[in-house]
This record gives sequence, C-alpha cells and structure tokens, in this order.
Amino acid sequence: MDLSDALVLVSCVKSKLSRTAPARELYCSAWFAKVRRLIESQNAHWFILSALHGLVKPDRNIAPYEETLNKFGVADRRKWAAHVYEALEPELGAYPRVVFFAGLRYREFLIGPVLSTGRQVDVPMEGLAQGEQLSWLGNHQ
Repeated sequence: MDLSDALVLVSCVKSKLSRTAPARELYCSAWFAKVRRLIESQNAHWFILSALHGLVKPDRNIAPYEETLNKFGVADRRKWAAHVYEALEPELGAYPRVVFFAGLRYREFLIGPVLSTGRQVDVPMEGLAQGEQLSWLGNHQ
C-alpha cells in the first residue's frame, strides 16, 4: 500500500506502556506496531486518534490512560470528531488522500468533513476482523 501522497490517521489502542512515552511508543499492541511499521517504512505523515487527547502527533509524550470512544454516546463522539477535525484541518495541506487505520467509532464523523474538502478517503482494512487485519498488515510490510 502506497502512502506517499497520504496523511494517515491511526486509532489509539487499549494496550499501552505503564509509563509516559512518545505516543508512537506508548501504544504497544501487535496491531499498532504493525501499522506503525507500515507507515514509518514509507516515511508517511501521520497522527494518532486518541479518545482522550484527540489528534496526537506521534512524538508527543503522553501518560497511559483508560479511555475509548466505544464508551461514548453519539453526541459525545460527534463533539470529539469536531474537536479532532479542527486540529486536523490545518494539517491536511497538499495531501490529496487521508488513510484511516481506525475503527468505525474513530472515523465515522471525520470522513464526511475530510471528503467535503475534495480529498480521497481510504480505509484499507474496513470490514476485516482483528486477525484478518493482522494478516493484511503482515502482507503489506
């Protein structure tokens, strides 16, 4: 998968280190590590979608936390997405594509605003179960 012309958004995961660390290292699940390797192997521009912190630069130091959008109601997810999009909009720059490595709750209210800018949106693992996603990632390293 070519990410050279894309801004990439990756959802946070439950598995975290037990100490403060750069966000790219804090999230430590096998899934996140594979996504990170794919993105960083292509030197793509990326951000993490954090349920607690919103749009997070990969090198931003953050402490471990327990929060997920899966516990938020629709109104709170819309509010979160509006906050994230406000931070995301200036980062879109000249990228013609936004690629989501994120579950539905993390992308559902962001896709529309991104599409309204004329950008293409890709969700390469949409509809795949967790094991299938790990296999897909293994095939795209």
